[in-house]
Amino acid sequence: MDALTVSVILLWLAVLALGVMLWALSRQVGVLFERVAPMGALVTDAGPPVGSASPSFALTGLQSEAVAIGGMQPLPMLVFFLAPTCPVCKKLIPVLKALVRDERRRLQVVLASDGEAHSHLGFVREYGLEAMPYVLSSELGMSFRVSRLPYAVLLDAQGLVAAKGLVNSREQLDSLLNAHEMGTPTIQQYLGGSPA
Repeated sequence: MDALTVSVILLWLAVLALGVMLWALSRQVGVLFERVAPMGALVTDAGPPVGSASPSFALTGLQSEAVAIGGMQPLPMLVFFLAPTCPVCKKLIPVLKALVRDERRRLQVVLASDGEAHSHLGFVREYGLEAMPYVLSSELGMSFRVSRLPYAVLLDAQGLVAAKGLVNSREQLDSLLNAHEMGTPTIQQYLGGSPA
């Protein structure tokens, strides 16, 4: 055989080897994508389960506004539990403000905490939270079994718990809203094909 034939055979073998390696690499990328799928809010088993009725509260906000949580509402409600000393909560404040601005006609946002009103009033002024009802109620946090912050509970207009979980990022907060829109308790169950 002459050198040209040998080089053509070697080139075809190299092309076939590259094709097999490309196929193996694409499979590994698919496996990696499944492993790093979007992570939603960390859902806990504590508190009212998703799909059950929320406890009802008639509270007064820091600005003396009446705030009803649970029961029939004109819009779904996101109850966001935070604290003035929580750095992650502070990081999510711009996200909450954008949510209020963009979803005003489709969603109510209520901030919730506990403690003395004077420490929270300064926090509200410092971060410009006057547009959102801000309630102080340790009973509210205990009824939802909030153990770590920031924590969010999404209630539908009928007062049922639509989604809930620990939210440390914008993506996790968005996952609660997306899960509700898709009619599934969590993004993880949706991605995993688990029934709602």
